[in-house]
Amino acid sequence: MNSIVKNPQRDLPLGIAASLSLCCGLYMIVSIVVVGLVPYYDINPNTPISSAFAVNGMQWAAYIINAGAITALCSSLLGGMLPQPRILMAMARDGLLPPFFSDINKHSHVPVKSTIVTGLVAAALAFFMDVSQLAGMVSVGTLLAFTIAAISVLIVRYIPPIEVPLPHSQQEPIDSESMEYGWSHLETNEKEAIQKPLIDKNLAIDNYVHNVNRRTIVGCVVAVICLGVFVLTFAASSTYLLSYVRFTLCGVGSILLLSGLVFLTCIDQDDARHNFGNTGGFTCPWVPLLPITCILINSYLLISLG
Repeated sequence: MNSIVKNPQRDLPLGIAASLSLCCGLYMIVSIVVVGLVPYYDINPNTPISSAFAVNGMQWAAYIINAGAITALCSSLLGGMLPQPRILMAMARDGLLPPFFSDINKHSHVPVKSTIVTGLVAAALAFFMDVSQLAGMVSVGTLLAFTIAAISVLIVRYIPPIEVPLPHSQQEPIDSESMEYGWSHLETNEKEAIQKPLIDKNLAIDNYVHNVNRRTIVGCVVAVICLGVFVLTFAASSTYLLSYVRFTLCGVGSILLLSGLVFLTCIDQDDARHNFGNTGGFTCPWVPLLPITCILINSYLLISLG
């Protein structure tokens, strides 16, 4: 997507936020209309909108809604399948997939092989699996992707990357790029933020982390947070457990989760995170509170799906 948008650092966050806001508003308006036509306990779960109009004597509107639903379903399927070949192509260029997926047609400039593979896999899944199973897989995949993204934010912000020496020929373009976008103002803003932090850092914990292996310690803390989230969400959603077992597991999970949150809050973020990407783009706010909250909510939804 970055290669298609002219100014991805500005346009991508704005486009995503505007699309989600518009879709959310439309869903709310449609829900209000449907509930106004039919009480919520009498809504047909299979065809809620068209049935609501048909019950009120507007069968012609039900036909229009069904036609629109089929059209929207086709556009949603195409919208979900078209980006997948580009994702496979980008992963193949990074070495995560075989070079087969990175081949681009010389005439159309389209990853034809990746597109064919994506279409065949989607057709096979649609042929052999039930719609409810596919819907569950989509939900699980989406929640899992959001959970991994939230964990990645913690890793990038707090765990220093493994430094690999680059040849001189490859280092020069990186240095020129850094000078072009200018890291100096970012470092100035960091110094100002350090002088006036939102939360005072515990110097004893921060010094201990810097003196010992930071990667190992913070990695263990992130693992403890994930373990606490799993224990807490599992106990909260497991209604078949005894009450005292559920409360005990919830307490253990909450202690692990809060301990990791307090620990990451008391230490400074790793300075090497500035080496990822360019300045001026979107950065996750309220770290580590927001990523940990996202991990907790997404994990609970994942386990609730069963």
